[in-house]
This record gives sequence, structure tokens and C-alpha cells, in this order.
Amino acid sequence: MAGEAAQEEYTQDGTVDLRGNPVLRSKRGGWTACWFVVVYEVFERMAYYGISSNLIIYLTTKLHQGTVTSSNNVTNWVGTIWITPILGAYVADAHLGRYWTFVVSSVIYISGMLILTLAVSLPSLKPPRCLESDVENCRKASTLQLAVFYGALYTLALGTGGTKPNISTIGADQFDEFDPKEKAHKLSFFNWWMFSIFFGTLFANTVLVYIQDNVGWTLGYGLPTLGLAISIIIFLAGTPFYRHKVPSGSPFTRMARVIVAALRKWKVHIPNDPKELYELELEEYAKKGKFRIDSTPTLRFLTKASVKTGSTSPWMLCSVTQVEETKQMIRMIPILIATFVPSTMVAQINTLFVKQGTTLDRAIGSFKIPPASLAGFVTISMLVSVVLYDRYFVRIMQRWTKNPRGVTLLQRMGVGLVIHIIIMVIASLTEKYRLSVAKDHGLVENKGQVPLTIFVLLPQFVLMGTADAFLEVAKLEFFYDQAPESMKSLGTSYAMTTLGVGNFLSSFLLSTVADITKAHGHHGWILNNLNASHLDYYYAFFVILNFLNFIFFLIVIKFYVYKAEISDSIKVLTEELQGMKVMRVSNQDQESRT
Repeated sequence: MAGEAAQEEYTQDGTVDLRGNPVLRSKRGGWTACWFVVVYEVFERMAYYGISSNLIIYLTTKLHQGTVTSSNNVTNWVGTIWITPILGAYVADAHLGRYWTFVVSSVIYISGMLILTLAVSLPSLKPPRCLESDVENCRKASTLQLAVFYGALYTLALGTGGTKPNISTIGADQFDEFDPKEKAHKLSFFNWWMFSIFFGTLFANTVLVYIQDNVGWTLGYGLPTLGLAISIIIFLAGTPFYRHKVPSGSPFTRMARVIVAALRKWKVHIPNDPKELYELELEEYAKKGKFRIDSTPTLRFLTKASVKTGSTSPWMLCSVTQVEETKQMIRMIPILIATFVPSTMVAQINTLFVKQGTTLDRAIGSFKIPPASLAGFVTISMLVSVVLYDRYFVRIMQRWTKNPRGVTLLQRMGVGLVIHIIIMVIASLTEKYRLSVAKDHGLVENKGQVPLTIFVLLPQFVLMGTADAFLEVAKLEFFYDQAPESMKSLGTSYAMTTLGVGNFLSSFLLSTVADITKAHGHHGWILNNLNASHLDYYYAFFVILNFLNFIFFLIVIKFYVYKAEISDSIKVLTEELQGMKVMRVSNQDQESRT
């Protein structure tokens, strides 16, 4: 009994300290460790959104770029920000581990921020001020000025590639899958993770954006740089409390071996009894702190990789667990694709939505609202929605579904996709109304300010936050939860990749639609003068795109098979919910008899 009690004090999920020693549950991990991670993210989000939220305004007003060029430069950079996590996840899972990958990347990140602050501060690194209403008549930035500015932006992007996929994963790693109580905490971790990081986002979208527009870009970029430095110090201060997962080798190599082995044995017959397939002993996995996975009937072709044919080459014979890990990552790809389009919608927040705001009345008395600060309402809406979801919606749905999460992760994502359709319908109708007012007041050609309050755009910003509370939170948890234990960083990078592809897709669609609609002498939908443009048509196109994507999503989730849990924690939580219902029914019966 004493031995079992002592064993229980250690985590059972293979986590260790930085020296590779097993960790005591009471000494490391849990919410104590997560506190440092969450506070880091508050400051880091302030730094990132302090740059990205108002970047399109800097490109147009300081570097004198047009609507399409500046929008595409923003989305291309943001796309890179969200694509590089694949590289960071590979380095973490295969070589350095999450902690050291994060630390090294943070140094690169802060370097980029420092150079960027210099680029917006030194007069020699930006073109002279221009008061022309048409940026085409302004002097463009020189090659050197652009090289320094974009060099800093993309250095920053490289750094975030190592921090983004690992920081949330480090946080989730602080909870032991094999302990029902800690598993319950992990289920709500991603909700509160998103809730906490958006405090930093809210500060960036309000205070920092105002400083950039009204005080200056030097202070406006200097504060995010200082915030990032503080966040790194906070993270490092929590080092004694963290649990760590041991790097398990390149996930790409392991998956490639499975695919190559299956292709090389494509004519081989798969035995009916899974026990005849190649698999390592349980002890082998236990020594490395890994978990064995049983064979499943899905993606059956890949099972050929574990059929014994006499060869022991890793490119000819793979264990059942290795095959199942590959299946899990491949099974998520259709879901990944279904999130590209809504990620394209998110890209509009810091580009076209902000540009619309510049054409409207932003005054409240003598105070002028920075257009980019409307993104703060996305944050506020998401904060409120996440709290309501976690505190009320989940508890109500638990009574009906007996699911510890309330609804499945894919159902939650589906609600977010529906909200995205509604957002673009509202955005299209709002823009149609804005254009009609501009026409009525003779403001189409002279680019004048439309006599409409900027708050007419509020519904699309608020609903975007609500959509994020469903889709973005569920997406992050889904790709982390469904990834194999040895590929969690790669799984998390899937969630980042959707935003990256969404931003690149936004750049492609914007350029393509702008070119096609201007062809053969036509007026064009997207011009530098938004009063003469037709963003309402462009948003209507997004409505159709979102609807078709939702149909695709419904098809792919019909065939999706959730991975088996590695522990009984979810089962225990489900049984507890069912037991609570039985107790309530029993109490109601007793009350009715009395």
C-alpha cells in the first residue's frame, strides 16, 4: 500500500524535470506552473497585437502603400507568423524539447522587436512625411528602408515560430492525463488560456493603438518590445515549477517511414488478427515514457507498414503504435482544411475592416477613435463568450449529453463556422449601407469621410469574438487533444497553420478578385478609394465561400473518428456526470413519494 501511495505522488504521463528526473505531482505542474505560462502570454499577446493590429495603418500612412499592397503585406506577414510554428514544433519534438526551443526562439523574437522599433523611430529608416490624400503621389520607401523594416518583421516571425506551438503545449503538459482531477482541469485549460491571453490583446487594440495614432510610433512599438521582455522574464521565473515532456524524435521522419513502408508493401495482405502485426513490448514504451496504441480499422492501407515480411528496416517495418500515430495526424488533415476559410475571415479584422473604419466618423466629442481599436471589441466579446461558455453553456449541455466538455470539439467548431457565415452577411449589408450614404453625400470620388459613426461596424467585430470563442478555442484544443502524445507540439502547430494558410489565402483572394474585377476596363471591387469600391460584393463572395466550406465541414466530420483516450480519466468524468443524474432522479423520486 505504501509503495502504491508513493507511486501515486509521481506523474504517470512521462513528464520529467529539466534534468530528466521523474517529478512529484505536488511539487511541479498544475495551475501553479500554468500561472507563469498564462501571465507570459498576456504580455506576449500585447507585444504581437501591438504590432499586427495597426500595421496596415503604418504601411499606408508612413510607407505610402495602397490598399491591396498594404493588405497583402499584412496578411503575408501574419501568414508567415502562423506557418513557422511547424518548424518550431519539429525542433521541439525532435531535438531540443519544448522548453529550450521556446527559450532560444524568444531571443530571436525580442531581437526582431528591437530592430522593428528602431525602424519606425529613426528618420533615415522611413520615407519623408507626405500630406497627399492619394498615396500614389507620395515618395516610396527605399530598398534599404524596406529591407530593414521587413527584415525585422520576418525575424520576429521566425522567433514566434518557436514560441507559439510550444507555449500552450507547455501549459497543457502541466496536467497529468492519468489523473482524473488534473484531466478535468486540462479540459477547461484552453478556455481560460484564451481568456487570459486576450487581456493582452485588449490592451494592444486600445491603449497601444491609440498611442501609435496620436503619440507616436516609437513609443507605440517600444512598449510592446518592453512587454515582450517582461513576459520572457516571467516565463523563466517559473522554470522550477514546470513539468517537461522528453523529445521523442522527428515526427516527420516517423510518419514518412510509415507511408513509405505501406507503399512498398502495397500488395501485402493484412492479417485478420491484429496480434500478428509488428509491435514492441509494453516495457519498451514504459522505459521511454511513451504509450502503446492498439491497431484501428481506419486508414487501413497504412496498416500494411506493420505487417511482418522478414525485413527489419525502419523504412519497411513499423510498429502498430507508429502506424496509429501517423493515422491520427493524417485523420486531422480534412478538419485542418475546413478551418482555412474561417481563418481567412479572421484576416479581415486587421486589414479591410480597419480600412473601412478610416472612412467613417471616428469622433466622440474631441476624442478620435483609432480604427484598429475596434478589434478590442473582438477581444471583449470573446472574453465574455468564453466565460459564459465555460461557466454556463458547458454545465447545461453536460446534463443533456453526459459529455465532460458539454458538446464535442467538432460540434463546437461547427457553431463557430455558422457564426462566420452570419458575420459576412452582416459585413456585406453594412458596407452596402456605407456606400449608399457615401453616394448620397457625393463622397464617391473625393474620398471624403462618410457621415456615419464608426460604430456601425461594431456588429461584425463583436460577432467575430463570439465566433472565436467557439471555433478558435475548440480548434486549439482539438488539434492538441487528438494529436499523439509524442506529437503534441506538431498537433498544436496544426491550429497555428490554419491561421497561416488563411492569411495567405486572403492575400491570394484579394489580389485575384481585385485583378479580375478590374479586367477589360471594369471599375473593380477593391480600390485605394474605398468609397468607389465594392467591398459589399467582396464580402458577399465570402458568404458563399463560408457556406460551401460549412457543407465540406459537415461531410468530413461525418467520417472522423476520435482517437482512443490513453487513460480512463474522461471515462471517470463521464461516469461521474451520469452518477449525478442518477442521484438527481433518485432524489426527485423520493421527494414525489413524500
